[in-house]
Amino acid sequence: MGNFTTDCPNGSLFIWNVLKECTEDGRDLASVVLGLFSVLCFMMAAFPQCYSSYLKGNMDQAVSIWFLMGWLAGDSCNALGAFLAQQLPIQIYTAVYYVVVDVIMVSLYIYYAVKNRSRPDGTVINAIVVFVMFGATVSLFPGNHLGSPVQDVPKFTRRSLLAFPHFFANQEFTTQEIIGFTIGSFSSVFYLTSRLPQLCRNWKRKSTEGISPFLFTLMIVGNLTYGLSVLLKEPRQGQSEGNYVVHHLPWLIGSLGTMGLDVAILFQFFIYQEQKSDESRPLINSSGHRAL
Repeated sequence: MGNFTTDCPNGSLFIWNVLKECTEDGRDLASVVLGLFSVLCFMMAAFPQCYSSYLKGNMDQAVSIWFLMGWLAGDSCNALGAFLAQQLPIQIYTAVYYVVVDVIMVSLYIYYAVKNRSRPDGTVINAIVVFVMFGATVSLFPGNHLGSPVQDVPKFTRRSLLAFPHFFANQEFTTQEIIGFTIGSFSSVFYLTSRLPQLCRNWKRKSTEGISPFLFTLMIVGNLTYGLSVLLKEPRQGQSEGNYVVHHLPWLIGSLGTMGLDVAILFQFFIYQEQKSDESRPLINSSGHRAL
């Protein structure tokens, strides 16, 4: 990434060596802390669903396969795009981990589908295999050697004072970044559409049984802190705030945009849980009076 002495003289040497991040002020440090916390949330998100699937054994009935496939497709594009667009190291680390978690979730779905003899049709199985292979390939992709930049990309260094007329000062995209930006845009579309099949499945079943609410709770917290970590990061020297946001826009939309849909799924938990409580309430109480 560069030389610590010249590129990040006032930063933390430990963070520079471990995460390749320059943290010269409180804003940079907050970005790193929030980014690491988001990684922790995403690392933990899959475990409640795996445990719920183990207890109830109905993951293939509760979870939409297209939700998992959209998730895997979005994470695969996100990982490849993050490499190509030279995103922050925390973004790349989390992107690779997403793919690993997705492969585990898809594997569990296939296991319970076969176990419960409700195997998906051949088209879905073939699609799963293709995405799993693509995801595994992306995880091992050497992003540092992709493409040829049109011009040198400035290092992340101290923030420069920017006047309003230069708020959208241009930091040109390299060829490599344009490709990554395009792929990242596709990942955002996959993310935003992946929740729709699960919302429809819950609505048709009028139930969220078999789905862990902690999965979506942790995803909401993880996406929120992930988005904030990107927004809090100091722009490169000579780069405006507006241009910095544009360079990271697909990933911001992919993380913050899906929060609304995840909140909608959590809302379904409360709705269907309340309906279930109403249905189980006796019409006549123990005193012989009709329940209101």
